[in-house]
Amino acid sequence: MKKNEKFLYEYLNNASPTGFETSGQKIWLDYITPYIDEYISDTYGSVVGVINPKADYKVVIEAHADEISWFVNYINENGYIYVVRNGGSDHQIAPSMRVNVHTKYGPVKGVFGWPAIHVRHGEKEANPTLKNIFVDVGCSSKEEVEELGIHVGSVITFEDELMELNGKFYTGRALDNRMGGYVIAEVARMLHEKKKKLPFGLYIVNAVQEEIGLRGAQMIAERIQPDVAIVTDVTHDTASPMYSKIKSGDVQCGKGPVISYGPAVQNNVRDMIIEVAKKKKIDFQRLSASRSTGTDTDAFAYSNAGVASALISFPLKYMHTTVETVHKQDVENTIKLIYEVLIQMKSGHDFRYIK
Repeated sequence: MKKNEKFLYEYLNNASPTGFETSGQKIWLDYITPYIDEYISDTYGSVVGVINPKADYKVVIEAHADEISWFVNYINENGYIYVVRNGGSDHQIAPSMRVNVHTKYGPVKGVFGWPAIHVRHGEKEANPTLKNIFVDVGCSSKEEVEELGIHVGSVITFEDELMELNGKFYTGRALDNRMGGYVIAEVARMLHEKKKKLPFGLYIVNAVQEEIGLRGAQMIAERIQPDVAIVTDVTHDTASPMYSKIKSGDVQCGKGPVISYGPAVQNNVRDMIIEVAKKKKIDFQRLSASRSTGTDTDAFAYSNAGVASALISFPLKYMHTTVETVHKQDVENTIKLIYEVLIQMKSGHDFRYIK
């Protein structure tokens, strides 16, 4: 297995829930360290690899490091654990899923239990909700659960590993958006291995806490105060069943990176990216973001006096499940597109509409 593939599997299979991203950030930083000049880490765990740190003009490429998860909220007298969300976790997919409950002693195995279909026959079905889903860690009392190191506030993640489908797709949990973290790390590797000298400072940002409101990006944008930000994240593959293209647009895995339009997207940055894609013959798709992109693009765009920001996404099936799925070619083309944009960018580029 190649070094980058080994990194991808180690990074994707590691648990990095929102607010507890440190272990994944260490994996990410260890990988990019040979390709950067220095790094920054902030109080809440965002990490930034920096190339040309003394340059005045600053360009950001960014992804977010966190994944959705659960918090232990209540342990009943029989040892069953009830939860609340940490990010946009889906209660409907929880029953029968295997989980890891993270404690200071290490992960404790558990399952989201659910009553057998036999006892539900002939009755009105009870849908999974936050009121009735529960975790079983094999204990028969609250005291026994607590002896394992589990307490209110312990974080729970689904247990699923990265795999491939038909040699064309990556499938697993937390591709949203650690696949983006892989993308920006690979851009750093390409720049290093191709010996490209950039005329500006490049800040490769892996931000925390996106899933609960873009919090990490807000903090790091204020600290770096960049001139330009190119954010990468995922968007919905609307060709998969149960999506409305009229509502959500026409986006499909395998047809290239997705370039967004919307108020938070700076038009001149976006148009530059599109021109590079056309020139380099990189297939791309377009998406309307309406009022906001819902990604860290918004945090950069509306920080300080406003950072010229754009969003490059790759289509993803089954968002916020344990089988999030992306096309391998879309991932490679997103890496290529960001790389090609960077090597043609000039220091001091003024993206203002009126000069």
